[in-house]
Formats: sequence, C-alpha cells, structure tokens
Amino acid sequence: MAPKKNITFNDIAKYTNFSKTTISRYFNNPDSLTLENQEIIAKALVDLDYKENKVARILANGKTEFIGIIIPNLSLHYYSEMLDKILSTYEQFGYKFLVFIGNENEETERRYIKELLAYKIEGLIILSHTIPSKELHTLNLPIVTIEREDQYVCSVNTDNYMGGYQATSLLFRSGCDILVHINSPADKAVPAYGRIEGFLDLCSEKQFPHEIILKEMGSTYESIQEHLSTILDDLDHRYTGQKKGVFLSNDTQANVFLNLLIRKYGVLPDDYLIIGFDNSPISREAVMPISTIGQPIDKIAYEAVSLLVEQMNERKKRRPVPLKEPVHKVITPILIRRDTTEKM
Repeated sequence: MAPKKNITFNDIAKYTNFSKTTISRYFNNPDSLTLENQEIIAKALVDLDYKENKVARILANGKTEFIGIIIPNLSLHYYSEMLDKILSTYEQFGYKFLVFIGNENEETERRYIKELLAYKIEGLIILSHTIPSKELHTLNLPIVTIEREDQYVCSVNTDNYMGGYQATSLLFRSGCDILVHINSPADKAVPAYGRIEGFLDLCSEKQFPHEIILKEMGSTYESIQEHLSTILDDLDHRYTGQKKGVFLSNDTQANVFLNLLIRKYGVLPDDYLIIGFDNSPISREAVMPISTIGQPIDKIAYEAVSLLVEQMNERKKRRPVPLKEPVHKVITPILIRRDTTEKM
C-alpha cells in the first residue's frame, strides 16, 4: 500500500483557489483574512485531511508554541502542585512547556533564561524570587509571575493578607493563650509578606499575645526539620502549660512540624493547634489532616497561563497594542478546617 501523500500549502491553494500566500497568512496571521476566507480554508483542511508539520511551521514563522517556566524547587509541595496544574493547561491553550528548576541561584536562573530564549519561547512564567521584575521586564517578552515581586511584570497572586488574617483569626477563636507565626524573612514587595501583615493586624486588633519567628529554613526536608525541631523545643520551654496556636507559612513546614510533635509526644498535644498555607496535597494526606489556607492552585495556574496567552496573542496581531502597565490578578483564598485546629 502506497504511503499517504502529505498535503502541502500548494495543494490547499489549488483546492480553495487561493494563492499560496493567502494560505500562509491563514497559518501565520489569520487576523489578516476575512472570517469567510478563514472558514473556507479551515473546511479545506478537514476535506484534505491536512496534518500540520509543526517543525516546518516553526522554521517559517519563528513561533514555537513553547512557554518557559522557572521554578525555585520541587521540595515544597506547593511548587510541585503548581507546576502540575500549569502543565495541565495544554489541553485548553495548546502551549507546551520547557521547565527549569533554579534552586534559588540568581546566576543559574539567568543562564536558564538565556537557554529558554535560544529555544525561541513565546512567553515566560516565573515562580522563583531571585531576579528582580525590573530586569525581567527588559527581556521584552510576555511574562507572568506567580507569588513573587512583580512591580514591572504581570502577575497572579493569592490575597495573602486575607489568608494570613483568616488563619490567625481561627487560632484566636480556638482559645489559644499565645499565637505564633513561623515564616522566612521576606521583603515587603513579595506577596507572601501579606501573611505576616495579616497575622500582625489581627493580633494588634485583639491586643493578643503573639510572636513572629522569622527563620530561613532552606529547601530540603532535612534542613526544614532541623530548624523546626529547634523552634519546637524553644516553644515548649518558653510556653509550658500554655495553649499555642502555630501558623506556619506553608503546608510543607506545617506537616514537618506536625510530624515532630507526634514523634515527640506520640499524639498532637492538646496545647498545640496548627494551621498551614497553600492546601497542597500534603495538607490533606498528612498523618492528621492539617488545617490550611487554601490557595486555589488550579485557578492560579489557569489564570497565569491565560494572562500570558493574551499577551502572546496580542503580539501576533498586525497592529499589536502593548499593555500600558502590568496586570496584577489577585485570587481569594479559602479557610479549610481540619483535624489540627479542632481541639476546643
């Protein structure tokens, strides 16, 4: 049986009585054709059973349909879940992804960005914190960031202040004697700093005893466990006999803290309540399901890719209209109560 003949632009042109130039414009700049002509060509592609040669198309117009992603690490469950949801948007938008893990190394990430640009990516999603948004803006490329400093580029973030306030309010209403927030040192320009502000504002409004512990935990399980173990011993010593409400900055740390308590006491002691932030899978899969502030990660991922695609599509128009200023979308979090705050 003879192999099936590949359909070419010339075949489509003959079938539709259009020129090869018009057929090329349909693939590379469809807005330049009338809707009627677009429909004629689209029907011809079905009639002829046309199979697109993507490599040839990339060589012809330089559009790769690739989006680059720079992510800090995969040790925090939030990042692995976010990456999974971003990659799953292929079905909606048809863009493929090239992913690099920066490991919070500024020069490494700059090298990765050069590599991505060499692959002719059409847009970039950044979750890492190392490179300032002002520098990212100079790349002259559609960019969307998630949960990081974003003054000069578009972004999608959670309402971290609301989430911090919700978490602290739940612990306050649960009859705690002291409220503790454990976080990493953060610049006020980083969206996650809102978690600290929400904690402080609730404690100030209620004039309630509280403490903030800012500690760089590292990105490995061993490092996080070591630092939280030291913090736990210190809290036990200084607040003996007091009911402690502990708000941790993410679910990975909340799970490690819970494990340390159970290893030390065999159970979650009555004088500890725990809440995390993210609603990554580890929070519900922990030995005791952990209360958390739910970031709708699937929605954040979808909105980030959607916002990036809008910018990329605009660039493909004959007369693109660039954004006058960055777009910043804010997603509302949801308080999720589970076993670690149900002790009353």
